[in-house]
Amino acid sequence: MTDPLVIVSRIQKMMRDNFQRLGETMISGGVDNMEKYQYILQEISNLLEEKEQKDEGNIIDIGKGSS
Repeated sequence: MTDPLVIVSRIQKMMRDNFQRLGETMISGGVDNMEKYQYILQEISNLLEEKEQKDEGNIIDIGKGSS
């Protein structure tokens, strides 16, 4: 059985690699039409949403409940 931490690490690496690849494509001028540009923005958005969902457990709202 594979260690869950190994799986999470591999997924994080894959997400970082995809994010890096998409950024490099945009910066290098590899986007030649609006459809590709929108696709890349959507992919970046999806990667960020997944990261934000994982990070939500670390957010502490100190403004609520303090009377």
